[in-house]
Amino acid sequence: MLNAIWVFMLCIGILVAALTGNIGAVTSSALNAAELGVKTGIQLIGVISLWMGLMRLAERAGIVSVIAKVFRPLISPLFPDLKRDSPAWGSIVMNLCANILGLGNAATPFGLKAMQELQQENPHPDTASRSMITFLALNTSCITLVPATIIGIRIAAGSQQPTEIIGTTLFATTCAMFCAILADWLFRRRNSL
Repeated sequence: MLNAIWVFMLCIGILVAALTGNIGAVTSSALNAAELGVKTGIQLIGVISLWMGLMRLAERAGIVSVIAKVFRPLISPLFPDLKRDSPAWGSIVMNLCANILGLGNAATPFGLKAMQELQQENPHPDTASRSMITFLALNTSCITLVPATIIGIRIAAGSQQPTEIIGTTLFATTCAMFCAILADWLFRRRNSL
């Protein structure tokens, strides 16, 4: 559905540009946007590589398991079905930590690993478990203290104050995470009755 909306908007834009004689502006804008996308992507490689490397070192050094033990009491009420010794805990905590630091790309490998580990413990492999649903809700709505990737994009784009978005990002992501946790709790409660 979303693809259809984008195609519709693109076609309308091209049609209006053609009717008003501005088709050259559309072509120029498309090429400039493609060039900007490549430049921004290359500039973000350094930031993402640094954080992903640090996360990998933390995982191999055993810091991940220590962090998982520290944060488990905070998040264990959200995962009542998950076993205490589950290997998914480390991946879940590292995914949430990466998301909290605004490193969505660095969080992705941990999220995929957590889902694989949760799937291995799933008694019904053809249906998402409660823990998988809760993790997905947390992953997609996680609070962000330092939006590092967005700050990197703003720096690459030449922003004079790239960190001015921290307050609004913190507020928006706090509201999103609260709503996700509340919705997950309400659905879990309704389905258990």
